Amino acid sequence: MKNFFLVVTIFLLVNFNVCATIRLPKIFGDSMVLQRGVPIPVWGWADKNEKISVFFNNQHKQTKAGSDGRWKIRLDPEKEGGPFILTVKGKNTIVFNSVLMGDVWICSGQSNMEFTVNEVRNASAEIAEANYPFIRHVDIEDAVSDKPLEDVKTSGWQAATGTNIARFTAVGYFFARELYRQLHIPIGLINTSWGGTDVETWTSKEALYSSDEFKEMMEKVRTLNIDSITKMRKESLLKNIQKLQGNFSDSVSDASWKEVSFDDSKWPSMKLPVLWEEQGLDDLDGIVWFRKTVNIPAADAGKPAEISLAMIDDNDESYMNGVKIGSTNSYNTKRIYHVPAGVLKEGKNVIAVRVEDTGGGGGIWGDSADLTLAIDKKIQSLKGEWTFQVQSMLNNGSFADPNSFPSLLYNAMINPLIQFPIKGATWYQGENNASRAFQYRKAFPLMITDWRKHWKEGDFPFYFVQLAGYNSGNGNSKNGSTWAELREAQALTLSLPNTGMAVTLDIGEEKDIHPKNKQDVGMRLAAVALNKTYGKENVYNGPQYQSMKVEGNKVILTFNKTGGDLYTSDLYGYLKGFEVAGSDKRFYYAKAFIQDDHVVVICDRVPQPVAVHYAWADYPGDANLYNKQGLPAEPFRTDSWKGITEEAKYAIVK
Repeated sequence: MKNFFLVVTIFLLVNFNVCATIRLPKIFGDSMVLQRGVPIPVWGWADKNEKISVFFNNQHKQTKAGSDGRWKIRLDPEKEGGPFILTVKGKNTIVFNSVLMGDVWICSGQSNMEFTVNEVRNASAEIAEANYPFIRHVDIEDAVSDKPLEDVKTSGWQAATGTNIARFTAVGYFFARELYRQLHIPIGLINTSWGGTDVETWTSKEALYSSDEFKEMMEKVRTLNIDSITKMRKESLLKNIQKLQGNFSDSVSDASWKEVSFDDSKWPSMKLPVLWEEQGLDDLDGIVWFRKTVNIPAADAGKPAEISLAMIDDNDESYMNGVKIGSTNSYNTKRIYHVPAGVLKEGKNVIAVRVEDTGGGGGIWGDSADLTLAIDKKIQSLKGEWTFQVQSMLNNGSFADPNSFPSLLYNAMINPLIQFPIKGATWYQGENNASRAFQYRKAFPLMITDWRKHWKEGDFPFYFVQLAGYNSGNGNSKNGSTWAELREAQALTLSLPNTGMAVTLDIGEEKDIHPKNKQDVGMRLAAVALNKTYGKENVYNGPQYQSMKVEGNKVILTFNKTGGDLYTSDLYGYLKGFEVAGSDKRFYYAKAFIQDDHVVVICDRVPQPVAVHYAWADYPGDANLYNKQGLPAEPFRTDSWKGITEEAKYAIVK
């Protein structure tokens, strides 16, 4: 009899689970924030014709799944508040706890939006201070698709308390924190970003096909899909590795590669510190070993030492003479490892570094001054030739690089979200498009317009970060600067309605593409939103060039007076970052100063000036024009002469 009841019980449980088909997209979850002030869509999947009930804050609405199993209910708008409980009932019941009504902001772009709170300056203090239970964050997992998806992968919503915020998008968190401090309403952040990505992969195929700029290119690749992309990329990568190092096998053992006795004489070499994508290992994600032989004199043998390995993208295990001296999991942390006494030997010594790259750039990179071996006070440079060997390729679907085909990230990481109402979007991207900066004038507005079309919420606020200063390729007015041209393209995008830009020229780092001061970035974005979205009367941008007038050998520049008077922190009032050119288009550094709320620019070498540049460089570190509120002037040029990116066009990576 016991067995009979056991069988019946199991049958009922199994039958219940088979019928328990109701489910919602993963963007719904405990601790989520729903957009206040608009109808609240709740949708999902169930059995054909299954009856669905939704309960939320004294609301109760019902519907029935269609013949395809899809269902959707729109709850009435709610004002800010909570926490509430959202209950969805069909044949099974799903309950979401601690739901807040507030403002939901998309946070998207590439690695500077991915950049987490635990990587910022003063990260420990920021994490210890965090106690904002009404700020919530959900991280959308990286994914690609050649077709629009209906759902995302995520580990769920989290409140900005305690150690939770360590993995929040830093720009998004500091943006939300400032909004919350000023408005005292719940703020939800949907972090859907991926490092090293082009704007075109965030744009739908529909938009690209409809664009005169991209239509012809799209027609040529109509039949490509994710499988063919993956196959082509893997075959190309294998061929390239074999060309560089000869035979290659993912199954090769690396047990001896850290040892002094290992013979690496047949390994190829590359100059470090530079990412390996720039030295022949294009598009490789995986594991590469690097080895460097150094000679130690008898006087230093046995002494403790310190090795600096610049930065390593992403993770490393580092050895000296086969002894492990350290490991780090971070793509932008300087490696400084201690070599214990007794490890160094007279004569030949071998440094071996196992580098694992999980996506994007890879290898030992950064400032060559940070690649050294120090014994006592003697410093030996380690820059230059290192032997290397590719041990394995990351075989987890990453061969379908997000930039290898248009729309892959739109399909997988934006399309599943477009039914979820939002207040607006924040965006930090452009580094990857700098080489095609002129085309970005069309590509970036196209993406913004595309998102707005699909979200069907009108011209929702779209606020973005202008590229910070970074010496990408020594670009300047003489050589041309891709980064300056990209910043110009970003500024031109402000012609779209309800857009805003945070200028961050002054908080970049010359040798780090990922500046750690994300606090000011978030606060400047928040200043834009507070003024343009929430109606505050705060100053939200710095001086913007308006017009120029030539008087003899002087140029007098007029600015939009956002933020009041022009200002420089220079003790003597000297402005830096200005250049002037004559009709020969050759620019020279100029003297500049503030006079009667204008900027006067003079250069003795240019008696008849026709054009002015300000901060026109990859890293214009000396530029120092601000307003009285401390917000920097936008970089600009007064000419429209042809730049160095005008001929560069987007192409499918095959």
